[in-house]
Amino acid sequence: MTKRIPVILDGDPGHDDAIAWVLANASPLLDIKAVTSVCGNQTIQKTTYNAGRIMTLIDLNVPLAMGRVKPLVADPIIAPTVHGNSGLDGPALPEPKHKPVEQDACTLMAEVIEASEEPVALIPTGPLTNVAALLLLYPHLKPKIRHIYLMGGGIQYGNWTPAAEFNILVDPEAADIVFTSGVPITMAGLDVTEQALVFPEDFERIRAVGNPVAKVVAEWLDFFYGFHRSIGYPGAPVHDAVAVAALIRPDIMTMEDMYVAVETTGDYCRGATVGDRLGVLHRPANARVIMGIDREAFVDLLVEAATCYNKGGERA
Repeated sequence: MTKRIPVILDGDPGHDDAIAWVLANASPLLDIKAVTSVCGNQTIQKTTYNAGRIMTLIDLNVPLAMGRVKPLVADPIIAPTVHGNSGLDGPALPEPKHKPVEQDACTLMAEVIEASEEPVALIPTGPLTNVAALLLLYPHLKPKIRHIYLMGGGIQYGNWTPAAEFNILVDPEAADIVFTSGVPITMAGLDVTEQALVFPEDFERIRAVGNPVAKVVAEWLDFFYGFHRSIGYPGAPVHDAVAVAALIRPDIMTMEDMYVAVETTGDYCRGATVGDRLGVLHRPANARVIMGIDREAFVDLLVEAATCYNKGGERA
């Protein structure tokens, strides 16, 4: 049997983060060592609480640490229009089984990476505040970071501004630190995640699995699609799950190696991820950028993940 890859999940859940974590926890390829929360879709207090509720739902018993109260430099930006006032509106969820640990997110990340015999993969699905803090405070740990699989950015366009995707816009300074760190990066940006649409008939496939986790995932999709339907989407783009899928099923994706720069200034382009697809800057690639995905295979992956849970939420 292939040795499981140690990973840290970092996010601001969020419906698509939650589904990403359901997928990660179901995978026999991954060994989740810790979960860390970040300020993004909602305040750090709400995203930490939501992280604890998701972990309880899927019986994920690992340390949870709270991230910074705000981005490195800027004020927080939250997204209640997308995810609701709680940051995870929709189905009722269990109360967190465990409290967050005393360490902050960056410290817990460092402790897990330091203690691991194998290099650890990071899967950040929110703003990159915690990952940037880790790289700034513990640069000696870079060789022990296997890879960063992130959801954020967009080479062709943004979604919170014409140029910037939400996760990068919230903390462009952090994103710049990550992209210039030299650590291997796979970027799941809007170019691919807006192809990762889950249609209402797919919700029903997941709901029909019948276990409590599958039912909640279907209800998360119901809520998440409500916003996207109002702006013309035919389905729910489950952005963050693509970052997890990039690690466990890269075969269903097409990717390009390129140099990606993060714009940290400007009236119109702050938070933009600028990809040098033509190589005009003559700089070596710093990211593997996902540009396409087999949508049907992606949906099948989510359905398969839902079947991995039993009546108590534990992995079957």
